[in-house]
Amino acid sequence: MGAQQKAEELGIDLSPIEPGYLNLCIKSGNLLITSGHTSEAKGVLGAGLSVEEGYAAAKDCAQKILRSVHNAHGTLDGLKVVKLLGCVYSAGDFTDQHLVINGASDLLHELYGKDGDGYHARSALGFAALPTGAAVEVEAIFEIL
Repeated sequence: MGAQQKAEELGIDLSPIEPGYLNLCIKSGNLLITSGHTSEAKGVLGAGLSVEEGYAAAKDCAQKILRSVHNAHGTLDGLKVVKLLGCVYSAGDFTDQHLVINGASDLLHELYGKDGDGYHARSALGFAALPTGAAVEVEAIFEIL
């Protein structure tokens, strides 16, 4: 079963997202590079939001990324996840950014395989603020196979 069918079975919405100021997903050579996609959840991890809430917010970002990738490429199949950058709106002493961004990584592992095309490089960083007060922002790079 391909990533497209798995996403559909999980009930992931793949309808297009209304573009904003910048391109949500651009193709360059055999790469699909996304803009940062922010979570609906707002707030600061470690000062009001739990790791579990942050995990769900990161998963929300990954679902939005999949929508943008699907809109740009026409399918989720035939792709390899290369790199994720996860940004977490963090309190000064919060150090579990990696656990928060697992929400995005775990979804991509579920669709593409943890030992296969979903096994990606990743950075998880804490920020003093994110646009619109979003709890999490994630961007991704996919290779077209």
